[in-house]
Amino acid sequence: MALHLEPVRIPVPGGKVIEELAGRVATGHNNYSVARMSAPAGWDEPAQVPAFDEVTYVISGEVLVHTEDGTETVRAGAGILTRAGEQVRYEAGPEGAEYLAVCVPAFSEEGARRA
Repeated sequence: MALHLEPVRIPVPGGKVIEELAGRVATGHNNYSVARMSAPAGWDEPAQVPAFDEVTYVISGEVLVHTEDGTETVRAGAGILTRAGEQVRYEAGPEGAEYLAVCVPAFSEEGARRA
């Protein structure tokens, strides 16, 4: 049976808004999560070495993705895949950003392994 999804807002510091459509909080799924993010200009977060792969698709603005290999600027209409076990840090561009994040397995604070 199909399940209609309503986003669950997850509070985070720094003005970023997370609305999880599916995952540990919204639907109890541990194998994947899907969330829409809205981050203000200049928002960033600490580096992490996550226990999950993450696909980030930018809807508007841009997201700077910092890895050990350098920084990738991901603009609206494009995406990036970061791998579990590799250090990454996300930052919103000068206009902020709206983006989707799909994590496999599902995102969790413990699994983010922030520095």
